[in-house]
Amino acid sequence: MHFLDQAKIFIRSGAGGPGAVSFRREKYIEYGGPDGGYGGKGGDIVFVAVPGLNTLIDFRYTQHFRAPRGKGGAGSNMTGPGGKDLVIKVPVGTQILADDEDRTLLADFTEEGQTIHFLKGGDGGRGNASYKTSTNRSPRQHGPGWPSEEKYVWLRLKLMADVGLIGLPNAGKSTFLNRTTNAVAKVGEYPFTTLKPQLGVVRHKGREFVLADIPGLIEGAAEGAGIGDRFLGHVERTRVLLHLVDAAGEDPIEAWRVVRGELAAYGAGLEDKHEVIALSRADLVEAKELARLAKKLAKAAGGDPMVVSAATGDGVDPLLDALLARLGVEHAEEEALAEDKPWSPL
Repeated sequence: MHFLDQAKIFIRSGAGGPGAVSFRREKYIEYGGPDGGYGGKGGDIVFVAVPGLNTLIDFRYTQHFRAPRGKGGAGSNMTGPGGKDLVIKVPVGTQILADDEDRTLLADFTEEGQTIHFLKGGDGGRGNASYKTSTNRSPRQHGPGWPSEEKYVWLRLKLMADVGLIGLPNAGKSTFLNRTTNAVAKVGEYPFTTLKPQLGVVRHKGREFVLADIPGLIEGAAEGAGIGDRFLGHVERTRVLLHLVDAAGEDPIEAWRVVRGELAAYGAGLEDKHEVIALSRADLVEAKELARLAKKLAKAAGGDPMVVSAATGDGVDPLLDALLARLGVEHAEEEALAEDKPWSPL
């Protein structure tokens, strides 16, 4: 399945049905009077977040969504049938943005089953029975029904994951994802093997968490170099970042600084997220050189990096232990903040 994380669509709710102009005509009943009913309400545009989706590819082939309008009223004071709501299913993590210069955030789907009635259908028009007064006994006017609402919006997907995997191209991210999850990411000896985000579920010591791998960053990604930083949005919601630094690269310390610089340039709080650093592809570096690099990186980053080789499996379990511990701390902090937050009806 192709991956698509943004799409522009047109949506329109249903217009209300017209009210009826009708007069009662029954044998033995004189002065029947008006009995035209109201028109039916138009259908709403409803968005709902559903499980099992992790791409917006369906919106590449269908960009226009129109809810049905309400039907007209009828005699005997019968209200016309309402238009059925049009339900648009989106993946969890989808945001709805306005089609303006600032891309204003209109809705954010962060939980399964979250439902938003986004555009309201028009109300039905009044039938002529509702216009009857003491001085107007046989009204012939009626309401045409309220108009629909319509707009263009952007859908943007930000994957929901616990751990975001970052680093320069060829840092061993895809190999690590394949080693620790059931994902089958492409691996190659050239930059930008990963062209789209990949998700995998890590199962370790009876616990599970979701790991997201994004295409590698290079210096200037914030200005559009390489694939750019458009995929960094997929790690905005993660609780922990796993930063893989290629131990076999030309300058691992500078590689770490480049990625940190791009996180800061992107913003959105990524540079403030808790980060677990690991020297990857350790099997390609001698032990003495690896120890020297770890010491230099610890001095630059302000914390001891871990050492891992996804190809051989060395250091993978301790690294997963560290991620689980970090996730546990993050969860405890989130619960504490939730308890300290003052009650509000909103």
